Amino acid sequence: MSTQTTNTPTLATELADFQTSWNAKAPEGLQDKFENGIEEIKALNDTALKVGDIAPDFELNNALNHPVKLADLLKNGPVVLSWYRGGWCPYCNIQLRYLQSYLPQFKAAGATLVALSPELPDKSLTTTEKNNLEFEVLTDYDNEVARQFRIVFKLNEELIDIYNDFHKLETYNGVSTNELPVPATYVIGADRVIKYAFVDTDYRKRAEPAEILEVLKSL
Repeated sequence: MSTQTTNTPTLATELADFQTSWNAKAPEGLQDKFENGIEEIKALNDTALKVGDIAPDFELNNALNHPVKLADLLKNGPVVLSWYRGGWCPYCNIQLRYLQSYLPQFKAAGATLVALSPELPDKSLTTTEKNNLEFEVLTDYDNEVARQFRIVFKLNEELIDIYNDFHKLETYNGVSTNELPVPATYVIGADRVIKYAFVDTDYRKRAEPAEILEVLKSL
């Protein structure tokens, strides 16, 4: 059963509310361009790593530039890996705040929560402070680890211009590839086997923390 009551809003509800508000204010035609971009990369939903696959080990720096290794985290129990696109993304910030609200329950279930992003460490630090995050936020520079999970895509030419008009990605990520990760979430068991995988190329949809918690409780 879910840990949330019927009076508690879900992450999906808050994301949908934000989307409705954004759509109402968006310039004509802009929404269609984003929808086309989502459709173009739908194949990643099928090719990304899935439940039962072995998660690749990695070592990445956190927001303070200290190295963090997956194998070391797994010594303490399962690990929740959740990618976000960047601190510039309102959907990501909503998700990160929800994950933070569930952090005590994740810890009680014996798990470690880690967020990953192509953002440079100073940008990750800003995201951490802005959202009052108390879990590790790692810089997946040039999407190196996301590429191993097969969740990286390149923006099409139309979207490159749109994104960089709002927030120049190279300033955030330190590279000019115009690539982003699908905001996927994985639960990795102590044996490095993937126990849960949420991959949706529609960046407005994210793994529900209550669902993640149920998976952790079942391990």
